[in-house]
Amino acid sequence: MRLVAIGLLAGFFSALFGVGGGIVIVPLLIMAAGFSPRTAAATSLAAIGITALGGVIGYGIAGEVHLWYGLLLGLPAAAGAIAGTVVQQRLTSRSLSLAFAALLAGIGVWMLVG
Repeated sequence: MRLVAIGLLAGFFSALFGVGGGIVIVPLLIMAAGFSPRTAAATSLAAIGITALGGVIGYGIAGEVHLWYGLLLGLPAAAGAIAGTVVQQRLTSRSLSLAFAALLAGIGVWMLVG
C-alpha cells in the first residue's frame, strides 16, 4: 500500500510541478529560457520520460528491474500524473510557481531538520 501511495504522489507532483529532474529543469526553463510554468512542467515530463526509458533499458539489461514493483509504483503514478495535470490546468501561472516554490522549500526544510 505504501508503494501505491508513493506512486500516486510521485505521479501527481510530477505532473503538477514537473518534479524529478524537473527540480532542476523546471526552474531553469522558467528563469533561463523564458518558458511558462505549464510549458516548463510539460517539457520536463517529456524529458524525464525519455530519461526513464533509457534507465529502464540499462537496468533491465543488468537484470535489476523488479517489474512488479515498477507496476505497483508506475500505474498509480500514471493516475497521479493525470490528476496532477487536471489540477495544474486550473491554477494560474503565479499560483503554480508559488506552489512549486513552497514544495521545494518544504522538502528543503524537511531534509535539513529530518
